[in-house]
Amino acid sequence: MKKAAANTRAPKPPWLRRKLPSGPEHEQVRALIRQGQLHTVCQEAKCPNQFECFSARTATFLILGSVCTRHCRFCNIEAGPVTAPDPQEPQRVADAAARMNLRYVVVTSVTRDDLPDGGAEMFAQTIRAIRKTIPGALVEVLIPDFQGDPGALGTVVDAKPNVLNHNIETVPRLYPTVRPEADYQRSLDLLASAKQLAPSIAIKSGIMLGLGETAAEVSQTLKAIRLSGGSIVTIGQYLQPTEKHLSVERFVPPDEFDTWRKEALDLGFAEVASGPFVRSSYHAKAMYHRTTG
Repeated sequence: MKKAAANTRAPKPPWLRRKLPSGPEHEQVRALIRQGQLHTVCQEAKCPNQFECFSARTATFLILGSVCTRHCRFCNIEAGPVTAPDPQEPQRVADAAARMNLRYVVVTSVTRDDLPDGGAEMFAQTIRAIRKTIPGALVEVLIPDFQGDPGALGTVVDAKPNVLNHNIETVPRLYPTVRPEADYQRSLDLLASAKQLAPSIAIKSGIMLGLGETAAEVSQTLKAIRLSGGSIVTIGQYLQPTEKHLSVERFVPPDEFDTWRKEALDLGFAEVASGPFVRSSYHAKAMYHRTTG
């Protein structure tokens, strides 16, 4: 008989265990997403904050389908053959956001290297649909790198999101292992270009800890994000979604996340979220409002 594979995932420390909130709002949000034939990164990436966010009637919409063209080794989103973008998706996202009574809407996507513009026009259409359906709504977009295409970035920037987020994810030394199809400098250049194109848009990025990075590398990466125009940064703990993904090298204790928050603020970031459960869009609305007074 063939032996079962050993579970290589490290047990979680006490600070990564917490009581889940309860209430009907969680199922209501799931129903709205299902009825709108939509996807959320919360569900596809198995975000540890999914229950909390859904219970608070918030979610991060995932456009351009649920299948990615890249194979990042930290991410739980499925990679494989993709389908053509759905032209009705922007309005469905806007309608779902309206039914959820959102006034701050976060939109991200899978990476679509198969599309000439990487999906930039769909981001722009989604931003415009949200603003038309929910007058006065604020929109944050978490975009892929568009393979460094300045025209694609310009398409998104011209739609005037309030926050443009692109995650650096990890330190440059680990890119070949963690993000083999991405490029550290290309991502930094995207942040800098976005800031140059639209100085009024808040530029945001994020990194994960626990993948084998050193403290010096984290410091240098935070400095690079800040120098590239980033004013908001998120710092969270990498959690291994399945045994097929990269192992957690280290669980970073909460007090160390507090230290990183202080260092990032000292570097000049206007707002920093740093903690074991922090993810790209975690408390995104509150973070943005704190930067605008």
